[in-house]
Amino acid sequence: MRFPVRARAWLRAHPLAADGALAVAVLLAMVLGSFADPHGSRTGPTFGTRAPGPGSVALMVLGAAALVPRRRAPLLVLAVTSAVTVAEFASGDPAAPVAMSAVVALYTVASRTDRPTTWRVGLATMTVLTGAAMCCGSAPWYSQQNLGVFAWTGMAAAAGDAVRSRRAFVDAIRERAERAERTREEEARRRVAEERLRIARDLHDVVAHHIALVNVQAGVAAHVMDKRPDQAKEALAHVREASRSALDELRATVGLLRQSGDPEAPTEPAPGLARLDDLLDSFRRAGLPVTVARTDQGAQLSAAVDLAAYRIIQESLTNVRKHAGPDATAEVSVVRVGRTIEVTVLDSGSSAAAAPGPAAPGGHGLLGMRERATALGGALTTGPRFGGGFRVQAILPLTARTGEDGPA
Repeated sequence: MRFPVRARAWLRAHPLAADGALAVAVLLAMVLGSFADPHGSRTGPTFGTRAPGPGSVALMVLGAAALVPRRRAPLLVLAVTSAVTVAEFASGDPAAPVAMSAVVALYTVASRTDRPTTWRVGLATMTVLTGAAMCCGSAPWYSQQNLGVFAWTGMAAAAGDAVRSRRAFVDAIRERAERAERTREEEARRRVAEERLRIARDLHDVVAHHIALVNVQAGVAAHVMDKRPDQAKEALAHVREASRSALDELRATVGLLRQSGDPEAPTEPAPGLARLDDLLDSFRRAGLPVTVARTDQGAQLSAAVDLAAYRIIQESLTNVRKHAGPDATAEVSVVRVGRTIEVTVLDSGSSAAAAPGPAAPGGHGLLGMRERATALGGALTTGPRFGGGFRVQAILPLTARTGEDGPA
């Protein structure tokens, strides 16, 4: 699969070589077609019953060679190939299929210009080539060969216009996506800058005020320490009070940077599936019936995968508790499949409750779970269940993609 991809990339980087290869292919097709007699037998065309003359061979070579610069001068190439085709219609009977080069040139014009140009040039080319074929050949004007020239030129113009329209559509989508990405990045940078400015302002207000008080009171204490010890003690008490207030306000300011519900300092190891029963019991005590099925006994997970599986179950059950309704029930399954572990959380839902997840305004639960799974090299799928309820399934590798070992 890599060779065709590399070949296409090389051809895109070297368009002249690609057009040269196309010209050779068109020349071979024209030469092969010039040896075919479409009316050689009742069963179909026959080969070898006729041969092109030297003039026809020269015109075929000229028409194919004109296709090499087709990207740089499409209209000029179309004019040259059309003239070569008309010359072949006028001199050869039956004519060699030199019209193939004009068909390719017309496709190029249609795919690289605008629609009005395609209409004008396409109709003119169809009229000239079809008229020349009808007037110069010995066959009746309504013969299959003459109508074929009309059909092939029309299809070339239509195909080129379709390719141009699709290319423009894809470019428009890509441009909109890039503009939206730039807008998101700019908005994110603006918000980060505003948040940094606000935090800097708060820290300045807290630190500057209290440090100034500490500095003044410390100076007073040093000045009266020998002559008025009681006044020095009072100044030191003010220093201690100001420093305590500064620490409290700094702690409150820095606390705003923590996520909601995060502890101030970790006091126990990170949770994992070993504590799954305790987690499920907490939801049962909160009124959510939860059943569990596990076949992962003996699977040693890396710490990152173990924590991710635990957090996905926790967040999924939290969504069930918040969104699935008071009568909902939940099912949790943890299954080892080869070198992966599958975590699935199902809920029965409620006829009066909305589906959890994306519909909730401002929620980031599903996004966070998906980011956890993707960061470890796994995948997460979510969606409503047939008949009601919601389904969350995560497939995680036993060994995290980050390189952390976890034996199978």
